[in-house]
Amino acid sequence: MYIVYHDVDGTHSTIVAAAIHLNQLPLDAVPNKNDLLTLPLFDQLQQKDIARLIYHGKDEYGHCIYTIGRKHSAHLVVNAIETVFSMLHLPQSEILCVNTSPCVNNLMRIGGGSSRKFGLVSFGRPIVTYGTLKAYPKISEIVRKTKIKIAPSI
Repeated sequence: MYIVYHDVDGTHSTIVAAAIHLNQLPLDAVPNKNDLLTLPLFDQLQQKDIARLIYHGKDEYGHCIYTIGRKHSAHLVVNAIETVFSMLHLPQSEILCVNTSPCVNNLMRIGGGSSRKFGLVSFGRPIVTYGTLKAYPKISEIVRKTKIKIAPSI
C-alpha cells in the first residue's frame, strides 16, 4: 500500500507525519525542537518541490510512505495520483492520501511563509518549529488514525 501525506507546501506537517508514521518521532509524546530541526526536509523544500512525491521509507507493515506539497489544490493532486493508479491498473484500495492541512496553525503559516517563501529562515524557522510543536498532538492523531486504518487484520 502507498500512503501519501499531503498539505499546502509539504515541508512541515507532512514531513512530521511521515516521521511519526515511520517511528522516527514518537506517536505519544511531543519531541523537542532539535528533533524536528534534524529531520531531513523539515522546512527545507523549495517551490520546485511542489507536486513532487517524496519517498520517506517503508513502515512496519511494508507500506510505502510519501509526502507531497500540493498548494491549495488538494482535489487536483489527489485525483491525479488516483488516476495514475488507475492507468497502471492498480486498485484504488492500494493508495491512501492523508490531508495534514487541518493540523496547520497560524504560527506554522507565518513561520513557514517567512522561511520558505520570503527566505527569512532565521526569523521564520523558529516560529514554524514552535508552531509545529504546538500542532504535534494533532499531527500525531492523524497518523494514529491512519495506522489503525491500514493495519493488517490478524
